[in-house]
Amino acid sequence: MASERPISRAAATRRGLLLGASALSALALAGCGRREETAKPPPATTPSGPPEGSLEWAVTGPWRIADRARDEWRHPMETLRFFGLRPDMTVVEFWPGSGWYTEILAPYLAEGGGTYIAAGFATGPGSDPAQAALMAAYQRQFGADRLLYGEIQFTAFGPMTGPVAPAGTADMVLFMRNIHAWMASGIAEKAFADAFAALRPGGVLGIEQHRLGPDADQDPAAANGYVQEAFVRQLAEEAGFVFVEASEINANDADSKDHPFGVETLAPQRLTAPRGAPPDPDFDRTEYDAIGESDRMTLKFRKPE
Repeated sequence: MASERPISRAAATRRGLLLGASALSALALAGCGRREETAKPPPATTPSGPPEGSLEWAVTGPWRIADRARDEWRHPMETLRFFGLRPDMTVVEFWPGSGWYTEILAPYLAEGGGTYIAAGFATGPGSDPAQAALMAAYQRQFGADRLLYGEIQFTAFGPMTGPVAPAGTADMVLFMRNIHAWMASGIAEKAFADAFAALRPGGVLGIEQHRLGPDADQDPAAANGYVQEAFVRQLAEEAGFVFVEASEINANDADSKDHPFGVETLAPQRLTAPRGAPPDPDFDRTEYDAIGESDRMTLKFRKPE
């Protein structure tokens, strides 16, 4: 009799969602090496969804229910396809925040034999308490569920950090709406240099960033959160990258870029007062909510062969 296959990570997760926590516990053991004795191998597709392990499966996964509302503005499937993501890649995401893209990337790469590296905030003595708390919550969430997210590798990026990954080992690095924060901290050039060092020759740097109008003056600290596309290209090229292509996937012509609290006036932050101040209950959000999320550039660069 032919030997039967072990239950995949995705199959265990899917069955746990359908059968409950006790069933998931049993399937977790199977995912760690035990084989089913009587059940047939799991089907190649979910009961009513896309093929298991596909990018569509990861984007529409039921574990993303709270986050999928933003797909209308962030277009994750189209963005990741534009960057050329494959399931067997080693991918480094700088400053993944609360894990919006982690919930897509980690399951997808875990199912496809790839590796996800989260280069989060640098923590330790003197670090920002809010960043430290966010990083601790992130590691608790994504480090605990190995059935779904696989073996995520946690590294750090900051002013004094070392390599985010072993030199020349990453297939893709992602900068997702963080360049303005690095400009404010004076570490934007370091981010590009660290990404270049981590990538193998031919590896891809994918960037999504709030876009300043080409005729507007660039604030060196990007205090409003917007950055000129030409400036981002300059930073990348100075680090050694070659520009490949730009996409308007995440463009939003309704965004005037002129908001009282910068880009954070818009969703998802929706500030009604300067950051750190109490919310203003009298602030009229009507015109800003009508805009949606920001106008963003989506750029693809490559490390020369």
